[in-house]
Amino acid sequence: MTNPAPGGTEDRPALARAIALDPAKFAEAYWGRQPLLTRADELAGPDGFTDLLSPAAVDELLSERGLRTPFLRVADQGKVLPASSFTGGGGAGAEVSDQVIDDKIMHLYAGGATLVLQGLHRIWPPLIDYARRLGEELRQPLQVNAYLTPAGNKGFATHYDTHDVFVLQVDGTKRWRIHEPVLPEPLERQAWGGRADEVGAVADGPATLDVVLAPGDALYLPRGWLHSAQAQGERSLHLTFGVRALTRYALVEELLQLAAEDQRLRATLPYAMDVADPQAVAPELTATVEALRDWLLTADPATVAARLRDRAWPAKRPAPVRPLAQLEFAERLGPDDRITVREGLRWQLHEDGPEHVVLRMTGRTLRFPAYCAAAVRTALDGTAHRVGDLPELDDDHDRLVLARRLLREALTVPATA
Repeated sequence: MTNPAPGGTEDRPALARAIALDPAKFAEAYWGRQPLLTRADELAGPDGFTDLLSPAAVDELLSERGLRTPFLRVADQGKVLPASSFTGGGGAGAEVSDQVIDDKIMHLYAGGATLVLQGLHRIWPPLIDYARRLGEELRQPLQVNAYLTPAGNKGFATHYDTHDVFVLQVDGTKRWRIHEPVLPEPLERQAWGGRADEVGAVADGPATLDVVLAPGDALYLPRGWLHSAQAQGERSLHLTFGVRALTRYALVEELLQLAAEDQRLRATLPYAMDVADPQAVAPELTATVEALRDWLLTADPATVAARLRDRAWPAKRPAPVRPLAQLEFAERLGPDDRITVREGLRWQLHEDGPEHVVLRMTGRTLRFPAYCAAAVRTALDGTAHRVGDLPELDDDHDRLVLARRLLREALTVPATA
């Protein structure tokens, strides 16, 4: 019997591989609030996480896949090494200067360096699939890194991340010491380096959580929680899934951009005003705050949502498409063939006058005749459809023309079952 797909299915959601709680309970009690440790025997799915990435897979990536920077970082004694210390030319026919050199990597790793494989959600098929499905369940973009640490070593000093993470222990054991934040819910621009002294002082005190992760264990950490991790008596390999969620401050940023529409907020400050004088600034600040408050009460949620869409949608890529197979399927398409939306595709369909509708996606828009609207919505609704059943078109010829366009634009894909 074969193992189920690593990405999860409706019967085995992707999140169930990282937490054992009901998602609603997780959202209420832990999401963005406090760490959650889940042991292997509590989790759903196959034993461990080696189907997502194994030590053998790491060897393959480092030696046979032409890996380039920035898909690999190397850290030693808490410092990130320059790429030149482990990269070089690819040889004849691959004249690029930043390919990973396997024997250099082996030497650094043998000397105690930690290897950080970055962006695995773009280059390793099982993680491409799993990260996409987990991101769909969380409705957030993800990044995936793997950390390979030699026995007894620690790649990084105590620090905090500016995004939430799920940690999946793949191989070996690693001790995690976790402390409460010095800055709760930090923004991306509020990295821990600006508070190094505070972080160091807290790290010297008793840990809130001091645990050893074994293969198959999982850990959730909200952004801002201090942590350090050290391999125990053997090498350690773990995966981290960074959740790049938007914050309320993103709303503030967009509102401030839109506030430029208000003439009062564009007004020039008084002639010859000394902006370094608090007494001179005070009345202008009061007037500006009042004007801003008045304007904020008129802010349009639809306008803000459109701006957030333009920030959020590009952060997530839809499922991969195989170009040759996709085009061949479109060429031989018949009314009995079935299509479905490309998984992870973000789209909105709007009227554009009486004759057309506009389909908006990440980075592009497409126009269709208005009579195609129902068929387009049906084709992209998340279920598989027989081409000959697409609604409100005159005949199979029109349905095939539309279906081929959706396939060639990589909006739909062949339905597998």
